[in-house]
Amino acid sequence: MIYILTGAIRTGKTTALFDWINDRDDVDGLLCPDSENGKRYFLKVKSRNELELEVETESEDVIAIGSFKFLKAAFKEANDYLISTASETENRYLIIDELGKLELKKEGLHRSAEALVSRFKNDNSQHLILVVRDCLLGAVLEHYAIAEYSLLEKGDIEWFE
Repeated sequence: MIYILTGAIRTGKTTALFDWINDRDDVDGLLCPDSENGKRYFLKVKSRNELELEVETESEDVIAIGSFKFLKAAFKEANDYLISTASETENRYLIIDELGKLELKKEGLHRSAEALVSRFKNDNSQHLILVVRDCLLGAVLEHYAIAEYSLLEKGDIEWFE
């Protein structure tokens, strides 16, 4: 089953998921919080290992979108991690935070999202949680051909099982 956590930019979607996963051992995937210096990074949910994502400088190893500059290598590692983690049966939930403008351009986490959305569509034992900002929800649903899903807002997360 696919769940989509949606809301406006900077309204606490990632924080709600972080709080929800705190005492769970049946969740893995990636969150994309801000560091203490305001830069985004990937957080591997189960291991809590961090992966540098946002950088200051532009180079051929960086994808720029708006004012953000992200490491291409971080997306490669993140995609590989999500795809390999999805096969572990002890995880009831897998999180992809977040699908946005890069993914709609077939960059960023697109490779893993494309593979995992089709895998989780008809799976009732494992669930995919996608984080999508509200202004891009329709475009993401169309892009990944997601017809059946449950929509969540951040207040729903604390009751979500």
